[in-house]
Amino acid sequence: MARYLVIVESPAKVKTIKKFLGSNYVVAASNGHVRDLPKSQLGIDPENDYEPKYITIRGKGELLASLRKEVKRADKIYLATDPDREGEAISWHLSQALKLEGKKVYRISFNEITKSAVKASLKNAREIDMDLVDAQQTRRILDRIVGYKISPLLWAKVKRGLSAGRVQSVALRIIADREEEINAFIPEEYWSLDADFKVPGEKKLLPAKFYGKEKKMNISSKEEMDHILKDLDGASYVVADIKKGERVKKAPAAFTTSTLQQEASKALNFATSKTMRIAQQLYEGIDIKGNGTIGVITYLRTDSTRVSEEAEGSAREFIGEQYGKQYVAEGGTGKKSSGKIQDAHEAIRPTDVRRTPAVLKDSLSRDQFRLYQLIWKRFVASRMQPVRYEATSVKIEAGEYQFTAAASKIAFEGFHIIYTEAEEEKKEGGVLLRGLEEGVKLAPESFDAKQHFTQPPAHYTEAALVKTLEELGIGRPSTYAPTISTIIARRYVAKENKNLYLTELGEVVNNIMKQSFPSIVDVNFTANMESLLDGVADGQVKWKTIIENFYPDLEEAVKKAEEELENVTIEDEVTDEICEECGRNMVIKYGPHGKFLACPGFPECRNTKPYLEKIGVRCPLCGKEVVVRKTKKGRRYFGCEDNPGCEFMSWQKPSGEKCPKCGNYMVEKGNRLVCSDHQCGYTENKRKSENI
Repeated sequence: MARYLVIVESPAKVKTIKKFLGSNYVVAASNGHVRDLPKSQLGIDPENDYEPKYITIRGKGELLASLRKEVKRADKIYLATDPDREGEAISWHLSQALKLEGKKVYRISFNEITKSAVKASLKNAREIDMDLVDAQQTRRILDRIVGYKISPLLWAKVKRGLSAGRVQSVALRIIADREEEINAFIPEEYWSLDADFKVPGEKKLLPAKFYGKEKKMNISSKEEMDHILKDLDGASYVVADIKKGERVKKAPAAFTTSTLQQEASKALNFATSKTMRIAQQLYEGIDIKGNGTIGVITYLRTDSTRVSEEAEGSAREFIGEQYGKQYVAEGGTGKKSSGKIQDAHEAIRPTDVRRTPAVLKDSLSRDQFRLYQLIWKRFVASRMQPVRYEATSVKIEAGEYQFTAAASKIAFEGFHIIYTEAEEEKKEGGVLLRGLEEGVKLAPESFDAKQHFTQPPAHYTEAALVKTLEELGIGRPSTYAPTISTIIARRYVAKENKNLYLTELGEVVNNIMKQSFPSIVDVNFTANMESLLDGVADGQVKWKTIIENFYPDLEEAVKKAEEELENVTIEDEVTDEICEECGRNMVIKYGPHGKFLACPGFPECRNTKPYLEKIGVRCPLCGKEVVVRKTKKGRRYFGCEDNPGCEFMSWQKPSGEKCPKCGNYMVEKGNRLVCSDHQCGYTENKRKSENI
């Protein structure tokens, strides 16, 4: 009997796939990559046409020896690594490491780990796609060049153990730029005016909002608001126009990697790394009671919303049976994204729509169930009719001004019968009063004038950062989670209450990258590099051409930076703080969490203590010094040196000046001083101290 060897990446898939194939099939796992560039050197030879040097990954020797024995006994070898560029590259490395040249070797891939998909892949076996391999190889080499050329500079400039990366450095810059926007933001005052009107013959009041005159008015001060209220006093209020119409909300597309990470963050509070880890488990196979191990979702790294005809038909049939024909969407609802990398894949969906979350609940962990339920509901909703609303808008004339009122009610719930996005407004406007007609005079019951201040841009969350990276064309589905994990692990960024904050260490690294390697952290440059990698995958661009154009410029930038950065290397700064153990003046050192005080007598004296940097401003509460402090996760703030005795803290730097309007302390924002009390809103120029 013929003997066939199937090699997959993950051991978790072995059991699942073995169940689908006959006894003459042997299924083994490579445990991911088996070869890589050496850790001890660059691994690319610029003098020899940039030829990469690959070695067996440490610890993979025994595994490869075992696979070679299986290869000798096999009549055919099927390389069944993941269906993406990285999977294609792993298949190629396996063919090289196992010396498969001259043997019957086939590449197979499947978007879902189900019996039908695995069987179909064997019928559609092909050769390794070297264009995809070269695209992945180029990415790996570019990342290696950036990391191995720039990281030593960061070690010399700041501390050992830091790293730079082609994608991670851009992600860090995006977060740093947002932090600058927030710090420089000056709140602006604005006012709103709401009113309640009594409609003749109705008990309920009609709520309305002030609009303005012919165009919408922005009210920016109390004086303006008082003037408007004075004009409205004694005005007649008449319903001038009523418009009725229909509003439609289309069903969302099935999940891509990016949208799954975003929605799981918002709806389930999952970090991107957690989402991908659990999705991997659902893809590789779950032990379902009575059915054995089955993959319950399709491949999790994709930027396409396309769905197979079989899955489309199955979903429509299921919706018609469970909810009624009127809920089934008309025509196709999926569309391809502009990215080319994963477009051969489908969107992330359940492998069988009839395998509902309720059916699987007893077979899944709590987090697996919650993520599967999110994926299942989103897919089913994507094949359903839109939500339709009956919308009514009313224009109320009040002298020379206008008020507007609006209401809507659901006419047909469509996909909302099963799915509502996390950020979607769940409550709709109230139904307008029946007695409302054009020409009806209204009586004002009350006015509510409120003062507001504009808010700064929000700090990035993981979900928002993933969305931005995708929109800018930076990285690909497989890179989002590891990129974010890296900048958090390196302590360049601190994560608190979902928000990502730049740390002092991150600020230093970002400034070095912007100063010495502007192209590496340039958003457009990095996005263009992704397009070139797409060109390699399509067979339009030669991979070594990209390396040839990239390497010399980076090499020159590194040499220039080495000369310049040597002159600004951080030296130990001597302080007035005396070491209690040996009497020396302590010095400022840099560690993983930023600055700290250390005895210069190391290693004889190992005394260290926290460094509290004074900013030359007295605490507004107790009069002691204000110092720079950090949260446990590395985010910088300003607090009293007497903490915890004094509770003063501020995210913005206190200026030492008092607000002339309300007496609160002022903080620095860019070139302005701003009152710490937003309700006050007072600002003045930092240099000229002129009232604005």
